[in-house]
Amino acid sequence: MNDLLPFRSLLTPEGRALLDEVRDTRPDDELAVATRLRRAHPADLVSAALGQARLRQRAAAKFGAADAGRMFFTPDGVEQSTRTSVATYRAARLREAGVRSVADLCCGIGGDAIAFARAGIRVLAVDRDPLTAEVARANAAALGLAELIEVREAEVTGVDTSGWDAVFVDPARRGSRGRLFDPEAYSPPLSWAVGAAATARTAVLKVAPGIPHEAVPERAEAEWISDGGEVKEAVLWFGTGVPGAVRATLLPGPRTLLGRGLPNPEVRPVGRYLYEPDGAVIRAHLVAEVAAELDGGLIDPTIAYVTADELRATPYAVSYEITDQLHFSIKKLKALLREREVGTLTVKKRGSAVEPEELRRKVRPQGPNAATVFLTRVAGAPTMLLGTPAPAIATTGGPA
Repeated sequence: MNDLLPFRSLLTPEGRALLDEVRDTRPDDELAVATRLRRAHPADLVSAALGQARLRQRAAAKFGAADAGRMFFTPDGVEQSTRTSVATYRAARLREAGVRSVADLCCGIGGDAIAFARAGIRVLAVDRDPLTAEVARANAAALGLAELIEVREAEVTGVDTSGWDAVFVDPARRGSRGRLFDPEAYSPPLSWAVGAAATARTAVLKVAPGIPHEAVPERAEAEWISDGGEVKEAVLWFGTGVPGAVRATLLPGPRTLLGRGLPNPEVRPVGRYLYEPDGAVIRAHLVAEVAAELDGGLIDPTIAYVTADELRATPYAVSYEITDQLHFSIKKLKALLREREVGTLTVKKRGSAVEPEELRRKVRPQGPNAATVFLTRVAGAPTMLLGTPAPAIATTGGPA
């Protein structure tokens, strides 16, 4: 309740006016601004407004400046909420599946509920934390979605979802010591969420991208999602798609790669081009599908780099033209970079213990040119591959 009172004060006319006044306050100016404002406003309200302004500034990267500037946040809410682009994509999938109402369990500050409502889906948003539920309710009102979003403060395990088309569960995946890697350590645990999914015609469970494939229920479709090349989450779908299917979806787009159950690609010598698959493709174990598309192979059976002799367009990997292949030797790499006059060096690693900053410090690149070095293994041997980004080739067609 102590947390609720300062937050509720922000919803008053005085609080909203203060939020507008401190909207663009820079961190270095907070002390001076707080000192000035406390002459005319309660100290707790000033602190709450400045804290909320700081959270809104952080949230702009996930929610966009327009929405973030009107919404309310908690520190955990900014950290753990779904990025708008991902939530919008997921809501569109549910809408296309015929879902018109959803029970959003563990709704947090309401990021997913907002996306559902904007897709025309009626939402029951449930969270057990009083402050979090209050923030979700304020966000629904702030964005003009209160008629579509009902927020309820309750334990999700006791909520009757039988009257809703779908169930969406986003369990807490952080504890007092940080991220939780065991799905049964989620709150509520994955087993409970799977049980809740069994009671609904359609269900969506948000899980960590690192979930072991063996932990995915056989009747679920597993999807790994990246946005701008950064893996954001994994999602288990029930009642949509094909049970047991695996897909990687890349945003913006979306572009979706479906698993075909291909065997691991063969290992082959490094060709002219090296392809770095998107993180969602790697997490989904779909590197073989990308290799088949490129008529390529692996440089090592344990490394997710694909090599090929031809340059082909693919949205599922970034391509590089390889100019040099060296056995691991900082001395040789330093000499080669000096010869090529490379001053801008991008360091990528996979299967190497060497840290990029450590390598840059040792080779001290200088010159007008740029290059990329891959610290990796080729057929089991520590190797350095030097190259540059390959020329872009336009991809054709829509989502796979």
